[in-house]
Amino acid sequence: MMIRTFLLSLLSLGSFASAAESPKTGFVTKTHSNADGSRSPYVVFVPQDYDAKKSYPIILFLHGAGETKGGMKQPVQVGIGPAIEKRAKSFPFIVVIPQSEKRIWKADSDDAKRALAILDTTMKEYNADPKRVILSGLSMGGHGTWSLAVANPERWAAIVPVCGAGNPAAAATIKDLPCWAFHGDKDTAVKVAGSRDMIDALKQAGGKPKYTEYPGVAHNSWDNAYGTDELYTWLLEQKRK
Repeated sequence: MMIRTFLLSLLSLGSFASAAESPKTGFVTKTHSNADGSRSPYVVFVPQDYDAKKSYPIILFLHGAGETKGGMKQPVQVGIGPAIEKRAKSFPFIVVIPQSEKRIWKADSDDAKRALAILDTTMKEYNADPKRVILSGLSMGGHGTWSLAVANPERWAAIVPVCGAGNPAAAATIKDLPCWAFHGDKDTAVKVAGSRDMIDALKQAGGKPKYTEYPGVAHNSWDNAYGTDELYTWLLEQKRK
């Protein structure tokens, strides 16, 4: 398994490897230098066919609370990471996977600001298309997706919030932003109303969001969501005007 091999490689290296030590494609381990001198690990998935002469769509993925620094799992192990692994040979997106350190992705948080800085760094390092920047996250990251979308609507080509919640009063700000949201109707961790209310508010503002609600599914709607091949086909069609 690619992710298992990737995690074992981290242990063998004793820490997150530098870019020079990491593979050129697949899951690449990196570190971000913070203003206070500390360093924060993150992962970039680089398409197997990466060619610096081509431009690629790029996804910023925000993990859930359980993958926060010090948690039992790494961000790459839950959500989009396993979905990429199943499609690794043909997955066409560069994917940036930062890690929250304070358990919050709200737009004005240090974690969110760091995630955007890491995204900027990755876009400079790889040939990412600035008109095809996608934002997605699950649970805590779903909340962060709605928050960052409202704070920076001009930055994204599309958003994919999974089992999250936002501020319906701010929906008009992102009514023209392509959106596909996912949620399970039996979710007790983040009530399904979190997505329903945002989708309804977007529609009332004149937007045309896509929404998939899974009957009988609890909090883990992300395996279904990121396992949807149609999602990636749809994302490839999105481009910021």
